[in-house]
Amino acid sequence: MENFRAVFYAPYYAIGALGFYADEGIEVELVRSDAPGDAISRLADGTIDLTWGGPMRVMTAHDQNAQSPLVCFGETVSRDPFFLIGNSDEFEFSDLARLRFATVSEVPTPWMCLQQDLREAGIDPAMIARIHDRPMSENYAALRAKKLDVMQAFEPFASQAESDRAGTVLYAASSRGPTVYTSFIATRDKAASQRDAFLAVTRALARVQTWLYTHSGSELADVVASFFPDVPRELLARSLQRYLDAGLWARDPAMSRQGFERLGLSFVSGGLLKRSPVFEHCVDTNLI
Repeated sequence: MENFRAVFYAPYYAIGALGFYADEGIEVELVRSDAPGDAISRLADGTIDLTWGGPMRVMTAHDQNAQSPLVCFGETVSRDPFFLIGNSDEFEFSDLARLRFATVSEVPTPWMCLQQDLREAGIDPAMIARIHDRPMSENYAALRAKKLDVMQAFEPFASQAESDRAGTVLYAASSRGPTVYTSFIATRDKAASQRDAFLAVTRALARVQTWLYTHSGSELADVVASFFPDVPRELLARSLQRYLDAGLWARDPAMSRQGFERLGLSFVSGGLLKRSPVFEHCVDTNLI
């Protein structure tokens, strides 16, 4: 089950579209999710075998219950795919204190990661007034109408803003460096009972990771366009090329300890985790 439909998840759609699952001898059925994070409960009740999403969901589960069965493996999105978009010739984080600013409401990770960036820049996130309860689509409409100065969003909003002359990228969170943003997630029991199939999934992921960095955003757009019927082909290609240029996607499935720890730090400093997550408890390192 997918987490939700997003351009930065393109590698997951490409694995199947390029036939890499079939080449590894497995049949994978992709199921739509009703809402971000919905798949986690489906893992628990056995409805599905596998999902993808932020390791933060595994971290949170282990923070609440040290015996949580959830594990993650197969790093895919290795950097933060979000941006700050707005109109400004020069921009610093401190400017957010005086600007009309909207953060992502759909999922917690973008703000958790950004607030840690602010802390490291010597800025108290609590001092930043922000709109935090509107979807990105509404924030983009407000940005275009000049009722908002800066918004946090992923692609294709950044490329769309440039096309519409509504704003430019003021900050690409990918520039922060390694931050494990997305991986496969399963239960420990399922990972054991379906070990051969999950290893095949990891091999298929490794194949698409090699493919990504030997092809262009336009070529990737050709492969995954059917998953994004509402995104114009040129806009999709530009969005994917921006992510390729940023090195957004991991080059191999092994989970980055540095990226994992950076994500965990963001959630601890943001108050959503009580303690730092333990890599070995959350990551199945045998599935590579």
